[in-house]
Amino acid sequence: MFNDIGPLELVTLVVLAVLVFGPEKLPKMIQDVTRTIRKIRDFSESAKADIREELGPEFKDFEFEDLNPKTFIRKQLDNDELGLKEIRNGFDLKKEMADVTDAVHGRESESSASSSSSSSSGSTGGTVDMTKKREKLDQDERPPFDADAT
Repeated sequence: MFNDIGPLELVTLVVLAVLVFGPEKLPKMIQDVTRTIRKIRDFSESAKADIREELGPEFKDFEFEDLNPKTFIRKQLDNDELGLKEIRNGFDLKKEMADVTDAVHGRESESSASSSSSSSSGSTGGTVDMTKKREKLDQDERPPFDADAT
């Protein structure tokens, strides 16, 4: 709660408290504040216990911190039932970038070379010649539409 208060701010608060309440009344005020905080904590804990009791045994592992959206999402993403870790570990960005680079430079990557060697010899392989220049279009002719480019 007070993690972001620095030492200078703390000294300022103590000096201000001494000036406002006086050195005689300050210990009594600190006792009253701590007593009030303790009562609020007790009330909060009893309310949590009542809620857990009313929810029943189905919600025995229910935590009130899970009601925070960040905590809920983090807990759901860490849950391995969805298989997200397998997806995250199965995605190899370096390999994908190497395949794209090889395709741009006209080389066959290891994965496409193995798949094309296993395919039938009569197929063209589906490679695109990136060095080929486009021909000029007539004035009334429309350029070819590439659905993957949009």
